[in-house]
Amino acid sequence: MLRCYLLSTTLLLLIAVPTRADEGWQAGIAKRNITPSESMWMAGYGSRDHPSQGKLTDLWAKALVLRDAAGKHAVLITLDLVGIDRELATAISDQIQAKHQLDRSQIAICCSHTHTGPALKNNLAPLHYLIVAPEQQRKIETYQQQLQASVIDAVDSAFADQQPAKLSWGSGKATFATNRRENRPEGNVPQWRREDKLKGPVDHDVPVLAVRDSKDQLVGVVFGYACHATVLGIYSWSGDYPGFACAALEASHPDAIAMFWAGCGADQNPLPRRTVELAKHYGQRLASAVDAVLMTVQMQAVTPTLTTRFREIDLPLATLPLRDEIEANSRSTNQWEVARATMLLDQLDRGQALPQTYPYAVGSWKMGDQVDMVFLGGEVVVDYALRLKSELRGTQSWIAGYANDVMAYIPSRRVLREGGYEGGTSMVYYGLPAHWSPEIERHIVDEVHRQVD
Repeated sequence: MLRCYLLSTTLLLLIAVPTRADEGWQAGIAKRNITPSESMWMAGYGSRDHPSQGKLTDLWAKALVLRDAAGKHAVLITLDLVGIDRELATAISDQIQAKHQLDRSQIAICCSHTHTGPALKNNLAPLHYLIVAPEQQRKIETYQQQLQASVIDAVDSAFADQQPAKLSWGSGKATFATNRRENRPEGNVPQWRREDKLKGPVDHDVPVLAVRDSKDQLVGVVFGYACHATVLGIYSWSGDYPGFACAALEASHPDAIAMFWAGCGADQNPLPRRTVELAKHYGQRLASAVDAVLMTVQMQAVTPTLTTRFREIDLPLATLPLRDEIEANSRSTNQWEVARATMLLDQLDRGQALPQTYPYAVGSWKMGDQVDMVFLGGEVVVDYALRLKSELRGTQSWIAGYANDVMAYIPSRRVLREGGYEGGTSMVYYGLPAHWSPEIERHIVDEVHRQVD
């Protein structure tokens, strides 16, 4: 009897091991079109005064599923959207977790931050809270349901598509991102660039992850860049320069899907801007930077091991406004201030106190011993990328913003002290009741170190 028990236990142990350590990566990749099928309200700019008109390019949801040699999965989702809110990100993640037996740390949702995509219900809500007609609000809610279904469908297809794969990484350069706090659009940016007189911190790195099948055929390429997707201010659907970059790469590599994640570019703009030709130009420059890595750089192989982490930390706000202050703001001549005040008063009238902190999402993946990828929520200024890369592993540390939840601008302590749009006034457009506390940079950086170190 004892001998049979030992034999059965051995068999169970053998069955429980999903794969051998030398089997390498498996990967699956898929995409779904998320371009709205009808005219609806657009996101990104407070000056919008009517719904969309036509389409310049399609918008996409893309999913990459990775499995390491021990059988652990990670799912990267990229969206051609200005941002995604915590509630929607949680609904998508919960569904993926339940269907594919994952935990929250194994899922990352990144947005390109295009300003020519559709509005969502809770992202930048003050921009459409009061001025958008009920019919348009219903379209926003319907689109959001369709978006969630499309994302889940892309993830399911990527899981079904898993095949043996090889991962490699490299880093390139693209120089069109410009610090918009130091170099105003009304200035002569082209001349300053020519004379090397542009000011302010920038991050021109272009991290590249190549996914190749067992025959060395490129099937996926993931890349990032720290710059606002604000070349265009038109009323036509468009992925802006990241969309054109992905399209150019997929044209050059027809068997591959290109996925873009936005870096810490909250204070970075593509300058000059505002023409379709420039959007295409910057997209081609970014695609060329990626291609240069794929074709001319000796990329480093990524060892098939995955470590994933995720945590929401309590990010503190500064002093909260009193009710009479909010009521005074509700009579402001600034319609966005009125919209935020109305939202806050509605919350108070429902018996809900204004929160002193926000549950801020920080995630990280360690891919092999080669790459640390950090996922930060919100519109993160470039100081975070520069600091974290100097404290971690340089170009081997990839710092994504606009990930998992885009709830506000995330200024560094320097930018918060200097003030301005990124330092505080932008909070109106996101609906948060106060500026951030000066301590937020310490909280975020400490959490990244806890996860990555």
